[in-house]
Amino acid sequence: MVYRKASMEDLEFLTETRVEVLRAANRLSGDADMSVVREQSHRYYQRALCDGTHTAYLAFDGEHFAGAGGISYFQVMPTYHNPSGNKAYIMNMYTRPEYRRRGIAYHMLELLVGDAKGRGITAISLEATKMGRPLYERYGFTQMRDEMELREKA
Repeated sequence: MVYRKASMEDLEFLTETRVEVLRAANRLSGDADMSVVREQSHRYYQRALCDGTHTAYLAFDGEHFAGAGGISYFQVMPTYHNPSGNKAYIMNMYTRPEYRRRGIAYHMLELLVGDAKGRGITAISLEATKMGRPLYERYGFTQMRDEMELREKA
């Protein structure tokens, strides 16, 4: 397995991978309209890869895409436990079904967490699916106690 940091040359591939990840995570059919998500993801990667607010890694088995992962960087107001206010959010973790249970996602986490720690960031979070939760717990992530989210009312 070859892991490599994505670059601007991977822009189209990253965009299509994002759509694939979202289809899988949300159990969407192949005919679900993802045009707006595709366009906005393209814009996001174009900006964030250039300004350093996102890092993505790709895993390949020869010519075959096996998995991906990304980490977004942002800043909030400083706190006692995070005086810089710098935070990282892991996202877009995905391993193609035929490559699962081979340690690809765990290695991807190592790369992403290493990237964040290399920037001096220790406040790292993520949103876990039911399938991904055991991996993240094994790595050392814990359930957050105090964070809440306002969801749009139907």
